[in-house]
Amino acid sequence: MPRNHLKVPVGPADHLQGNGNAKVTLVEYGDYECAYCGQAYPIVKQVQMRMRDQLRFVFRNFPLAEAHPNATAAAEMAEASAQQEKFWDMHDMLFEHQDALGPGDLLNYARELRLDLGRLEAALQDGAIAARVRSDFMSGVRSGVNGTPTFFINDIRFDGDWTNVDEFVASLSTPSARG
Repeated sequence: MPRNHLKVPVGPADHLQGNGNAKVTLVEYGDYECAYCGQAYPIVKQVQMRMRDQLRFVFRNFPLAEAHPNATAAAEMAEASAQQEKFWDMHDMLFEHQDALGPGDLLNYARELRLDLGRLEAALQDGAIAARVRSDFMSGVRSGVNGTPTFFINDIRFDGDWTNVDEFVASLSTPSARG
């Protein structure tokens, strides 16, 4: 079975952590309400710590709204937070509190992160945020994503075991992962 490739390359609109020039890029399509993504969250953090400057990490929204009723609103909150340079803060907050993603919870997280609530509300109302989340989702569909989390290493879908940190790091560190 051929491996799926990332159809939309990583670009300036993506949220990334780590060395922008790293030889290894890990892209995750994730859903803030997905239990498996919640399981992957600390694993990705450990991988980032181990690989340091050898890795750049990109997160793209893939809310599975039919299964997770709060996933789209959570993704939109993260994207709106990005306009105030707080995407990663909100991303972490959402995964660390993934059992509480209702509207009141999201507002409390915004307050806790000291976001300008007026700007946040305006961003959420103007439609660009929802379009961004849909764009991430559609890029995932085009790349063959059908569940979360889905990982791509240097544009090639990773179908191995991401639950074992050592094996995941080894997969990222192999010469084939470097492209």
